[in-house]
Amino acid sequence: MAKPPTRRRSKTERFERPSSDSPLSAALPSRDELARFIREAGQTDVSAIASRFGLKGSDRRDLRVLLKSMQADGGLGRRGRRGLAEAGATPPVGVADVVERDADGELFVRLANAGEDAPLVRLAPDAAEKAAGAPGLGDRVLVRFVATEAGETEARLIKRLGQSAHKVLGVVRKARKETRVEAVDRKSKEVMLLTGEDAEKVREGDLVVAQPGSGRPEHRYGPKPGRLLEIIGREDQPRAASLIAIHSHGIPTGFPEAAEEESERARPPTLAGREDLRDLPLITIDPADARDHDDAVYSHPDEDPANAGGFVVWVAIADVAAYVRPSSSLDRAAWGKGNSVYFPDRVEPMLPERLSAGLCSLVQGEDRACFAVQMQFDRTGRKVRHRFTRGLMRSAAKLSYEQAQAAIDGEPDDQTDPLLEPILRPLWAAYAAMKAGREARSPLEIESEERRIRLNAEGEVVSIEKRAGLQAHKLIEEMMIQANVCAAESLEQKKTPLIYRIHDAPSKEKLFALGDFLSTVGIRWSKGEAATTRRFNDLLRQTRGGPHAQIVNEVVLRSQMQAVYSPDNIGHFGLNLDRYAHFTSPIRRYADLVVHRALIRALKLGQDGLSDAELPRLTETAEHITACERRAMAAERDANDRYVASFLSEHEGATFEGRITGVTRFGLFVRLEDTGADGLVPVSSLGGEYFVHDERTHALVGERSGKRWRLGTRVQVKLLEATPVTGGLLLEMLSEADPADPTAPRPKLGVRGRSTRPVPGRGRKR
Repeated sequence: MAKPPTRRRSKTERFERPSSDSPLSAALPSRDELARFIREAGQTDVSAIASRFGLKGSDRRDLRVLLKSMQADGGLGRRGRRGLAEAGATPPVGVADVVERDADGELFVRLANAGEDAPLVRLAPDAAEKAAGAPGLGDRVLVRFVATEAGETEARLIKRLGQSAHKVLGVVRKARKETRVEAVDRKSKEVMLLTGEDAEKVREGDLVVAQPGSGRPEHRYGPKPGRLLEIIGREDQPRAASLIAIHSHGIPTGFPEAAEEESERARPPTLAGREDLRDLPLITIDPADARDHDDAVYSHPDEDPANAGGFVVWVAIADVAAYVRPSSSLDRAAWGKGNSVYFPDRVEPMLPERLSAGLCSLVQGEDRACFAVQMQFDRTGRKVRHRFTRGLMRSAAKLSYEQAQAAIDGEPDDQTDPLLEPILRPLWAAYAAMKAGREARSPLEIESEERRIRLNAEGEVVSIEKRAGLQAHKLIEEMMIQANVCAAESLEQKKTPLIYRIHDAPSKEKLFALGDFLSTVGIRWSKGEAATTRRFNDLLRQTRGGPHAQIVNEVVLRSQMQAVYSPDNIGHFGLNLDRYAHFTSPIRRYADLVVHRALIRALKLGQDGLSDAELPRLTETAEHITACERRAMAAERDANDRYVASFLSEHEGATFEGRITGVTRFGLFVRLEDTGADGLVPVSSLGGEYFVHDERTHALVGERSGKRWRLGTRVQVKLLEATPVTGGLLLEMLSEADPADPTAPRPKLGVRGRSTRPVPGRGRKR
């Protein structure tokens, strides 16, 4: 009798759960044993399970049936194509997408390639954020999933997997019936192609956020398909530079509704629990365009006979801790931002305007809550003692640095004339004593030039000016430094944990590299001697006014480490201080708010001090706010570059004086004298020979001629191209290279650098 044909089961039938009486191998582990193994593994697959329980042949087939049954029951979930995990479980480490932001501004992630029903997990910033940057909606991230004390799971950021790979901020270009999105990041070559409705929604010059779409490129090497996420503005808008910086660096904007409501409920301060300081003529001295005023100063001669010739100096700071309480919506928003971010045309504040420009700003003539420190200095500038108090103050005057300096220099105006004798001269007399103490301490004295970008009412750049280095700046700086020192000293004395501002000494590698360079310009530097600020200052004084002053200043600056926040103290090398904490700017820095709370707790000055819940998180907070500071600095720098490029785009073809501030194997970076802008001279445009990058001497050396382009050399360049959307400047060198130095050894290929073949007519945009 013929055997009936075997019917091939459908996909649905093959995946159905077997009935309870299905004959499965007795060698299989129980469901509980399987569930326990998968739970402990976090993520596994059929092969790993079979290997663990020694299953082969038909037993492996039965294992697959049992696992399918557990999936159908809801006990197991899929992880990728072959992976298995406990249902609802997260792996120790995984790739996830940022898919949601709640009312408090917190981000939530979902495992990549998981279904819509996969759980959302709160994203908590981690130590690696200082390298990864802050993620935003639509970003793809690598995270570590950890269990909290509350029994919940949170995601800790390991790495943001690149905006260019998953989300791109770009400008729309329409040509040849194509709509492209070109990344505004100078370092990215990302290009996406928009089609259909997305292409119809955008215009030439729109600034958009896009991400890779589905489908394949029309041509093998053409742009990848893209999907439009958001139109954020226009490249020709005067204020586009800061808009691009905000989006490309993930600067948090605005505030959750709950935080805004908390700020609106804030009320003016009263004297309850405060010392009345309204009779002290404290004044604010800030930039003329300052958007907030968080510090005020006052000084008078010390009347204590034991401190003859000494001074009493008051520094009063806005009492932000009175309004921003731990674990509140305001606090979570401020922590997330880390600091205010300042652009030429706008500010993205750490606190809502109701506080930052209102109740927490030391407005002239208004009662304000303050946290003040009273310091006594002897005639040599040595601090004798200090005390902290929470007070109620009323600013006697709001002055600009220029106003205060002009008054001291003999040109008071109507506002400063009555303040000159009772307030300004005592301040300058106290600073004279404090300056003597500063000179004895010998902090690092590296010269730097700051520039201010002035905009008109339409947001267009009208000028770029050097900021004058006034004595008024140094006076306020030194008084703030001393207040910060007092904060650290008081907290250490009370054995209260705090967040220090620390700055490590240069590494041995950097000191050796500095010594190598100095030997090439005939300056002696002992490599084995310990780094001290006095050594660096002696070097800077030795070269000041000479031909190598600028380059030595630049190389010394590059040899320094970056300052960071940390609960572990190593001192502050640049300021030459054993202990230092930020106390003086709580409106714009979360670090200062933490220090205020720590002082309130340590000195028993109220119930709104550092909470028990904050103490275990100080390391996380320090790492987070360091990352936020880096993010803000990068965004501010990029915005300034774009504003300057916009200003210079009207001067293409013009000639500028400048100085070489960077030497790389692909070209020279030149800083223009008038604007401080940095542009690139591609190595391919320097001449008809190979150039070798000599890292030791910071120079490009002609392989045949030996001619040198050295760091710090003054040069003349022509501006070929300024690109506002990227902030890039392309320059042409007009000056001649330095002649070959017969005493200098030629760098070897592959050791100090590599030769680069010139390509006529081609350059690289920065």
